[in-house]
Parts: sequence; structure tokens; C-alpha cells
Amino acid sequence: MTIHVDASFEVLPFTRTCRHIWEDGDHVLIGVSPGNSYFSSERITSLARWATTRFAQVDFVYADLHVDRMFAAFGYTEEHAGKRAAKEIKAVRRRILKGVEESGNPGTEIRVRALSEFLSNPVYQLLHRRVLHFLETDDEFRKGCEEMALHFVGSKLPEGESITDSQLQVCFDYMAAELPFFIDTPSILDVPSSVAAYHVKMPLTDVLFARGGGLRATRNQAYAVVRPDAEEIVQKDTNHLNHPNPTSRRDRR
Repeated sequence: MTIHVDASFEVLPFTRTCRHIWEDGDHVLIGVSPGNSYFSSERITSLARWATTRFAQVDFVYADLHVDRMFAAFGYTEEHAGKRAAKEIKAVRRRILKGVEESGNPGTEIRVRALSEFLSNPVYQLLHRRVLHFLETDDEFRKGCEEMALHFVGSKLPEGESITDSQLQVCFDYMAAELPFFIDTPSILDVPSSVAAYHVKMPLTDVLFARGGGLRATRNQAYAVVRPDAEEIVQKDTNHLNHPNPTSRRDRR
């Protein structure tokens, strides 16, 4: 179900329903994390231009929760982890704002917000509690989260080492903070429907958008892969997903 939007991007809605929601054009959410080289200011500019031609409302949400813990879990001292996280978060916000400004937005509202700004949102709070509950009680969901964590950081672990329980827990906490937006963005942001757009398919997508019981995305929540060039992005960004890169050993102290 590939949709060739223009010369800049192609869109791959995950299901037929996701395609219908994309065609409605109500809202798109673009999540961005610190330390992800894919999201340069130039890429943000292109995404903002694409989004405003297709959707009535656009939100960029950048991750700023548990970033310091991620760095600490993978070898940084607590002090250095805090400084590194603060630096990365500030940089990613600056890149997004620059990219949005340079997009020359003709009128569609583009909001840029930190994930932490939703901590007081009652719908977000409820969804976050549900995510944590299913992590503890649903084997299928937990397995999907484990695969997602390994997909993000497994290749970054030193050769011969496995992810530890404490590292896995930090990954779970980081993901749990993001997952409400993949489950029910419309209720969090009060929009009719929403598309979560990302440049690769996440390992949890099959679980969240499957039929049946358990934790599932709402009927008006969609997921779509949005990418400039399929082969180039897969090869270049497999190890630079929507999470910080905590395992670089450069300048650790």
C-alpha cells in the first residue's frame, strides 16, 4: 500500500484502515529523539513541508524523559549522563525549531513540544498506566517491547555481552513514555484522527495494530512509514532509530 506523495517522500500505511486515516488528513505526529542523526534540521524542514501539504494539524514531539537514565545505564557516570542528556535534548529542540522555521509553513499550525509537557495530561497519564500494566501482565506485549529494546540498543552492546535487566528496564521506561502516542494520539491531543509517522517500521507495530485483545491502537490511530528513499533509509538508519544512542564510548567519564 505504498503511496508516492511527491518527489520527496513515499508513505507506507501499515493497514488499510491506516491508509484511510492518512487520506482523511486530520493530524500527523512526528516523534523525534535526541542522538538520532536521521532528524537533521534539513530533514525536519522537508518533513514539515510534506506534513503541511497533507494534514490539517502537525505536531513534532521530542523525547526528553529518561534520556539521562539511558546514558547512565550504558556506562556514563550519573553526572556525565545528566550533562550529555541535557545537551542532546537542547540540540534536538533547536534542530526541530530551525527546521520548522525554514519550512516556510504557509498556514497549517505546527506545534513543537517536549514529551514531558504531557505528564499532566490526564489522558496521557491513563494511557501510560495502561502501558505499564500490560508490560507486567501481557506476555505478547512484553515480548514485543523486548524485541524493540534489542532492536534499538542490541547492536550497540559490546561484543559478547547481553543486555542486562537494569538496562532493559530503562529501555522499557523510555518506550513506555512514548507509546501512548502510538495508541491514542487523538484522545491526548483532541484531534479527530492521527497518523504516527516514522521512517521505519517499529517492532511493536504488529502488536499494537493487530486484531484481538490486549493493548491495541484505537480505531482512529494510524501508523505509517514515511521515508525519502526506502533502500537508502534502511541501510543508513537501522541503528539510528527513535532513541538516543547511549552506547557510544566517546568522551565517557
